[in-house]
Amino acid sequence: MAGMRTARRILAGGAVLAAAGWALRDLPAELGVRPLASGPERATRMRHSPQFRDGTFVNSMPEGAALMTAPPVGLLGELAKDRSQRHPAGPVPLRIPPADPPPADGVRAVWYGHASTLVEIEGRRVLFDPVWSRRPSPSQFVGPKRHHPVPVELQELPEVDAIAISHDHYDHLDRTTVLRLTRTQKAPFLVPLGIGAHLERWGVPAFRIIELDWNEETEVAGLRFVATAARHFSGRSFTRNDTLWGSWVVIGAARRVFYAGDSGYFEGYRGIGSAHGPFDLTLMPIGAYSPSWPDIHMDPEQAVQAHLDLGGGVLLPVHWATFTLALHPWGEPVDRLWREAKARDVRIAVPRPGEAVDVSAVPAVEGWWEMLS
Repeated sequence: MAGMRTARRILAGGAVLAAAGWALRDLPAELGVRPLASGPERATRMRHSPQFRDGTFVNSMPEGAALMTAPPVGLLGELAKDRSQRHPAGPVPLRIPPADPPPADGVRAVWYGHASTLVEIEGRRVLFDPVWSRRPSPSQFVGPKRHHPVPVELQELPEVDAIAISHDHYDHLDRTTVLRLTRTQKAPFLVPLGIGAHLERWGVPAFRIIELDWNEETEVAGLRFVATAARHFSGRSFTRNDTLWGSWVVIGAARRVFYAGDSGYFEGYRGIGSAHGPFDLTLMPIGAYSPSWPDIHMDPEQAVQAHLDLGGGVLLPVHWATFTLALHPWGEPVDRLWREAKARDVRIAVPRPGEAVDVSAVPAVEGWWEMLS
């Protein structure tokens, strides 16, 4: 009997070790690579970038307390309190995205959750920061879990013309999603300078990678893409800022869209608006803000101000609802956004995940999240 118990313990221990080994097998690849060591051409471009200084990329605006190098004192204790408020109180309602062709001369957007959004502009499709994994983490055994499923599986996505990435944090650049999109789509990946090294490490063909510094641009499928500034940071391990972060301007014949990525508020939005706006649609992050990191994630009121600086028409909030990445209550970001938008006469759309928003016919805000807050 004792021998059987010992055997079971040994088998159980072996199973745990095997599971741990299986979970960690992809960790080196998830962490990416050091771009400066990935090839002389990329290293030269990085060293010549106005954003690169003393071996890392830097924000061009004053940073203050921008880059949090260690968790604030008491953060773990705060995380343990009021945990239920940081989750929806019930299932998040989903919608099935439309299957019809994109409007030939308009702008339509489908928000899948967090920052992942498909924007259809003048008949072309651009997929921003796609993350389909259950956790935004180097391991699917740790990290915040999704609060809702993705409304559509990756293989069910329509054919896209471009995949644009804002920076290399796990909640915006997901290796598993990139691998699957490399197999199921033909579109190029547009990325800030240095991120191409990660993609190459993951098997994305070089001809499908377009790396840009701030204020550089390229044309894809008849759309003009401009890499623009953001106030943030980068890194997939303990090494910080060895790849660039940014935002994206997408310009068609008559329509324009701006995607902010992750950013704190900064005066540069006025310059982006003057140079490339006004915009029919802005995708603005409104969640995961905190007084502990005020310069790297804007709050909802700042998102409205940035939208106005940019000359935005309709504001679609992203970077909320899907993952708990800060201490504020789950529904607080969109509550604050709605109040500020009404006070400043800003048009906003707050779709359910999977719900399409046509910029020419934006529905009234329904407050669907309020019963879940």
